[in-house]
Amino acid sequence: MVRARVRVLLADDQRLVRDSLGTLLGLLDRIELVGTAADGEQALALAAEHKPDVVLMDLRMPRMDGIEATRQLRERQPDVRVIALTTYADDESVLGALRAGARGYLTKDASSQDIHAAILTVAAGEASLDPAVQHHVVAALAATDGRAAARGESELPDELTPREAEVLALIAEGLTNAEIAARLVVSPATIKSHINHLFAKAGIRDRAQAVNYAYRTGIATPPP
Repeated sequence: MVRARVRVLLADDQRLVRDSLGTLLGLLDRIELVGTAADGEQALALAAEHKPDVVLMDLRMPRMDGIEATRQLRERQPDVRVIALTTYADDESVLGALRAGARGYLTKDASSQDIHAAILTVAAGEASLDPAVQHHVVAALAATDGRAAARGESELPDELTPREAEVLALIAEGLTNAEIAARLVVSPATIKSHINHLFAKAGIRDRAQAVNYAYRTGIATPPP
Protein backbone atom coordinates (compact mmCIF):
# COMPACT_ATOMS: atom_id res chain seq x y z
CA MET A 1 0.00 0.00 0.00
CA VAL A 2 1.59 3.25 -1.17
CA ARG A 3 1.01 6.40 0.84
CA ALA A 4 -0.90 9.27 -0.75
CA ARG A 5 2.47 11.02 -0.95
CA VAL A 6 5.74 9.18 -1.39
CA ARG A 7 8.43 10.43 1.00
CA VAL A 8 11.75 10.69 -0.85
CA LEU A 9 15.31 11.19 0.41
CA LEU A 10 17.93 12.34 -2.11
CA ALA A 11 21.63 11.50 -1.70
CA ASP A 12 24.25 12.99 -4.04
CA ASP A 13 27.65 14.49 -3.33
CA GLN A 14 27.30 17.23 -5.97
CA ARG A 15 25.47 20.25 -4.62
CA LEU A 16 24.27 21.31 -8.09
CA VAL A 17 22.69 17.91 -8.63
CA ARG A 18 21.07 17.96 -5.19
CA ASP A 19 19.64 21.41 -5.79
CA SER A 20 18.36 20.72 -9.30
CA LEU A 21 16.92 17.30 -8.50
CA GLY A 22 15.49 18.59 -5.24
CA THR A 23 13.67 21.34 -7.13
CA LEU A 24 12.40 18.82 -9.67
CA LEU A 25 11.16 16.43 -6.99
CA GLY A 26 9.28 19.27 -5.31
CA LEU A 27 7.29 19.78 -8.52
CA LEU A 28 6.29 16.16 -9.01
CA ASP A 29 2.79 15.03 -8.09
CA ARG A 30 2.53 12.81 -4.97
CA ILE A 31 6.25 13.27 -4.16
CA GLU A 32 7.48 14.80 -0.90
CA LEU A 33 11.21 15.50 -0.56
CA VAL A 34 12.07 14.93 3.11
CA GLY A 35 15.81 15.56 3.01
CA THR A 36 19.06 15.66 1.02
CA ALA A 37 22.39 14.03 1.87
CA ALA A 38 25.91 14.63 0.56
CA ASP A 39 27.32 11.14 1.22
CA GLY A 40 26.34 7.63 2.26
CA GLU A 41 26.83 8.14 5.98
CA GLN A 42 24.59 11.19 5.97
CA ALA A 43 22.03 9.32 3.90
CA LEU A 44 21.83 6.56 6.54
CA ALA A 45 21.45 9.11 9.34
CA LEU A 46 18.72 11.05 7.53
CA ALA A 47 16.91 7.85 6.56
CA ALA A 48 16.78 6.85 10.22
CA GLU A 49 15.45 10.29 11.13
CA HIS A 50 12.90 10.86 8.37
CA LYS A 51 11.78 7.28 7.50
CA PRO A 52 11.47 7.84 3.73
CA ASP A 53 9.65 5.46 1.42
CA VAL A 54 12.26 5.80 -1.33
CA VAL A 55 15.89 6.93 -1.43
CA LEU A 56 17.43 8.25 -4.64
CA MET A 57 21.02 7.15 -4.03
CA ASP A 58 24.02 8.36 -6.00
CA LEU A 59 26.55 5.53 -6.29
CA ARG A 60 29.76 7.57 -6.28
CA MET A 61 30.06 9.57 -3.07
CA PRO A 62 32.85 10.27 -0.55
CA ARG A 63 33.18 8.69 2.92
CA MET A 64 30.65 5.96 2.06
CA ASP A 65 29.61 5.21 -1.51
CA GLY A 66 26.04 4.54 -2.54
CA ILE A 67 26.45 0.78 -2.92
CA GLU A 68 27.64 0.33 0.67
CA ALA A 69 24.99 2.77 1.92
CA THR A 70 22.32 0.79 0.07
CA ARG A 71 23.57 -2.46 1.62
CA GLN A 72 23.51 -1.01 5.13
CA LEU A 73 20.13 0.64 4.60
CA ARG A 74 18.64 -2.68 3.54
CA GLU A 75 19.87 -4.20 6.81
CA ARG A 76 18.70 -1.32 9.03
CA GLN A 77 15.46 -0.32 7.30
CA PRO A 78 14.38 -3.11 4.93
CA ASP A 79 11.11 -1.35 4.08
CA VAL A 80 12.94 1.61 2.53
CA ARG A 81 13.38 1.17 -1.21
CA VAL A 82 16.44 2.47 -3.03
CA ILE A 83 16.75 3.76 -6.57
CA ALA A 84 20.39 3.91 -7.62
CA LEU A 85 21.26 7.16 -9.35
CA THR A 86 24.43 7.58 -11.40
CA THR A 87 25.99 9.26 -14.37
CA TYR A 88 27.42 5.98 -15.64
CA ALA A 89 25.39 3.08 -17.02
CA ASP A 90 28.27 0.61 -16.66
CA ASP A 91 27.95 -3.07 -15.82
CA GLU A 92 29.77 -3.05 -12.48
CA SER A 93 27.78 -0.28 -10.88
CA VAL A 94 24.48 -1.68 -12.16
CA LEU A 95 25.09 -5.09 -10.63
CA GLY A 96 26.70 -3.68 -7.51
CA ALA A 97 23.66 -1.56 -6.77
CA LEU A 98 21.16 -4.33 -7.46
CA ARG A 99 23.09 -6.88 -5.42
CA ALA A 100 23.22 -4.40 -2.54
CA GLY A 101 19.43 -4.22 -2.57
CA ALA A 102 18.47 -1.39 -4.93
CA ARG A 103 15.04 -1.84 -6.50
CA GLY A 104 15.56 0.65 -9.29
CA TYR A 105 18.29 2.23 -11.35
CA LEU A 106 18.26 5.59 -13.13
CA THR A 107 20.88 7.55 -15.01
CA LYS A 108 21.13 11.22 -14.07
CA ASP A 109 19.97 12.32 -17.50
CA ALA A 110 16.61 10.56 -17.03
CA SER A 111 13.57 12.70 -17.76
CA SER A 112 11.29 14.02 -15.02
CA GLN A 113 8.63 11.60 -16.26
CA ASP A 114 11.02 8.65 -15.93
CA ILE A 115 12.10 9.72 -12.43
CA HIS A 116 8.48 10.20 -11.35
CA ALA A 117 7.44 6.81 -12.75
CA ALA A 118 10.42 5.05 -11.16
CA ILE A 119 9.70 6.48 -7.71
CA LEU A 120 6.04 5.49 -7.80
CA THR A 121 6.84 2.04 -9.19
CA VAL A 122 9.48 1.27 -6.57
CA ALA A 123 7.34 2.71 -3.76
CA ALA A 124 4.62 0.25 -4.81
CA GLY A 125 7.03 -2.64 -4.26
CA GLU A 126 8.02 -3.27 -7.86
CA ALA A 127 11.37 -2.98 -9.60
CA SER A 128 12.21 -0.23 -12.06
CA LEU A 129 15.22 -0.15 -14.39
CA ASP A 130 16.08 2.65 -16.75
CA PRO A 131 15.82 1.16 -20.28
CA ALA A 132 19.26 2.65 -20.99
CA VAL A 133 20.89 0.19 -18.58
CA GLN A 134 18.76 -2.95 -18.95
CA HIS A 135 21.07 -4.48 -21.55
CA HIS A 136 24.05 -3.85 -19.26
CA VAL A 137 22.40 -5.94 -16.55
CA VAL A 138 21.80 -8.83 -18.93
CA ALA A 139 25.35 -8.67 -20.31
CA ALA A 140 26.97 -8.42 -16.89
CA LEU A 141 24.91 -11.26 -15.44
CA ALA A 142 25.85 -13.46 -18.38
CA ALA A 143 29.54 -12.63 -17.92
CA THR A 144 29.38 -13.30 -14.18
CA ASP A 145 27.65 -16.64 -14.69
CA GLY A 146 30.20 -17.57 -17.32
CA ARG A 147 33.16 -16.81 -15.05
CA ALA A 148 31.60 -18.78 -12.19
CA ALA A 149 30.94 -21.78 -14.42
CA ALA A 150 34.49 -21.68 -15.80
CA ARG A 151 35.93 -21.80 -12.29
CA GLY A 152 33.44 -24.44 -11.19
CA GLU A 153 32.45 -22.34 -8.18
CA SER A 154 29.83 -23.78 -5.84
CA GLU A 155 30.40 -22.07 -2.52
CA LEU A 156 33.13 -19.88 -1.13
CA PRO A 157 35.36 -20.85 1.81
CA ASP A 158 34.95 -19.43 5.31
CA GLU A 159 31.59 -17.88 4.41
CA LEU A 160 33.20 -15.21 2.25
CA THR A 161 30.75 -13.16 0.25
CA PRO A 162 31.16 -12.96 -3.56
CA ARG A 163 32.33 -9.35 -3.20
CA GLU A 164 34.93 -10.29 -0.56
CA ALA A 165 36.21 -13.06 -2.84
CA GLU A 166 36.41 -10.56 -5.70
CA VAL A 167 38.43 -8.16 -3.55
CA LEU A 168 40.69 -11.03 -2.46
CA ALA A 169 41.34 -12.03 -6.08
CA LEU A 170 42.35 -8.45 -6.88
CA ILE A 171 44.71 -8.39 -3.89
CA ALA A 172 46.29 -11.52 -5.34
CA GLU A 173 46.75 -9.62 -8.62
CA GLY A 174 48.84 -7.11 -6.68
CA LEU A 175 46.39 -4.21 -6.73
CA THR A 176 46.40 -1.59 -3.97
CA ASN A 177 43.23 -0.62 -2.09
CA ALA A 178 42.88 2.49 -4.25
CA GLU A 179 43.28 0.47 -7.45
CA ILE A 180 40.72 -2.11 -6.28
CA ALA A 181 38.29 0.69 -5.41
CA ALA A 182 38.69 2.18 -8.88
CA ARG A 183 38.22 -1.23 -10.53
CA LEU A 184 35.05 -1.99 -8.57
CA VAL A 185 33.69 1.58 -8.68
CA VAL A 186 33.46 1.94 -4.90
CA SER A 187 35.28 4.02 -2.29
CA PRO A 188 38.62 3.01 -0.72
CA ALA A 189 36.83 2.98 2.64
CA THR A 190 34.45 0.32 1.34
CA ILE A 191 37.37 -1.79 0.11
CA LYS A 192 39.09 -1.46 3.49
CA SER A 193 35.89 -2.70 5.16
CA HIS A 194 35.71 -5.71 2.82
CA ILE A 195 39.37 -6.54 3.51
CA ASN A 196 38.87 -6.32 7.28
CA HIS A 197 35.89 -8.67 7.04
CA LEU A 198 37.56 -11.25 4.82
CA PHE A 199 40.78 -11.18 6.89
CA ALA A 200 38.73 -11.85 10.04
CA LYS A 201 36.73 -14.67 8.44
CA ALA A 202 39.78 -16.41 6.96
CA GLY A 203 42.16 -15.74 9.88
CA ILE A 204 44.49 -13.73 7.64
CA ARG A 205 46.95 -11.23 9.16
CA ASP A 206 48.45 -9.51 6.11
CA ARG A 207 48.36 -9.26 2.32
CA ALA A 208 51.04 -11.91 1.85
CA GLN A 209 48.88 -14.43 3.72
CA ALA A 210 45.88 -13.22 1.72
CA VAL A 211 47.61 -14.01 -1.56
CA ASN A 212 48.59 -17.47 -0.31
CA TYR A 213 45.01 -18.08 0.87
CA ALA A 214 43.60 -16.95 -2.47
CA TYR A 215 45.85 -19.39 -4.35
CA ARG A 216 45.21 -22.24 -1.92
CA THR A 217 41.43 -21.93 -2.09
CA GLY A 218 41.31 -21.41 -5.85
CA ILE A 219 39.90 -17.88 -5.60
CA ALA A 220 42.93 -16.75 -7.60
CA THR A 221 45.36 -18.58 -9.88
CA PRO A 222 49.11 -18.20 -9.42
CA PRO A 223 50.92 -16.68 -12.41
CA PRO A 224 52.76 -19.16 -14.62
